[in-house]
Amino acid sequence: MSGHSALFSRGVLAGLLILLPLCMLVALGSGAVTLSPLQAVVGIGDWWRGEYSQAGVIVGQIRLPRVLLAALVGAVLATSGAAMQGLFRNPLADPSLIGVTAGASLGASVVIVLAGSNLQGLSAVTAVSTGAFTGGLLAVLVVYRLAASDTGTSVATMLLAGIAISALAGALGNLLEFHADSEALRRISLWQMGGLDGANNERLAFAAVVSFFVLGCLPLFARRLNALLLGESEARYLGINVEFTKRALVVLVAIGVGASVALAGTIAFVGLVVPHIMRMLVGPDHRLLLPASALAGAALLVVADNLARVVMAPTELPVGIVTAIVGVPFFISLLRQRSHYGMQ
Repeated sequence: MSGHSALFSRGVLAGLLILLPLCMLVALGSGAVTLSPLQAVVGIGDWWRGEYSQAGVIVGQIRLPRVLLAALVGAVLATSGAAMQGLFRNPLADPSLIGVTAGASLGASVVIVLAGSNLQGLSAVTAVSTGAFTGGLLAVLVVYRLAASDTGTSVATMLLAGIAISALAGALGNLLEFHADSEALRRISLWQMGGLDGANNERLAFAAVVSFFVLGCLPLFARRLNALLLGESEARYLGINVEFTKRALVVLVAIGVGASVALAGTIAFVGLVVPHIMRMLVGPDHRLLLPASALAGAALLVVADNLARVVMAPTELPVGIVTAIVGVPFFISLLRQRSHYGMQ
């Protein structure tokens, strides 16, 4: 990377470090009761000191957990997408390629259909989240076992196995929906659209633990991902343990995306769009690309969730619809321009 481009890339990172808190501050002030940025900051202070002012209750107990959860989920999805694009050496890859999203969706559907009317309140959210997390991890385990052999783990086979397992999980999910009653079918549909309306301190704590683990570990593989961009043979020649790298990346992405889908449902295109934009801005060096993707993904999902809350108020849109509306046109643009922006 040239000195000028390195300076520009670090400028992008600095801009994202400023943009993310601003987006979060605007989101904290938006809603049925509009607060200015100053009132939002004062509300956080009141809540932190245990003073139950109107702003303190609105910001601290209702909006802050949701905004923080959106930031964590967005950061994990975007960083996982960047890691998968590096692993598959394809800028159009996203975390769902290894089957975790489809498996999580099936796991959630199984819990919703089997539990039926017994799903009520907080226990319902916990049960569905547990089912989704378990389903996502099991799907990735199957994909990895199918791709593993005595000669190593084939990335191409992993891709094909991920597509196959995703199709199978989708078919089983459709079968469950076919036999589900109206209430269960509505629950499944709303969950699959994605949403952060279930945010609370307990879910935020779980998201924080998983996010800090995943976001702390993935940058450790930045140099290895850079070497993999040259090809697996070249990476081995440079002393990279390719098999360990692939295995570790798949496990980290499975944990991160599985937890994100369990907490927020299916949120499309964040893992695809954000890393690709960041690659165009900061370049393919994963030492910059991974943190840039985390910051941009967090900002994007905070903004998307804010729009989901206010654009049709008092009705709240599922945030997955908002990200899809943004992501689909961009994805079509990527397909049309992939010869200009594809990885080398």
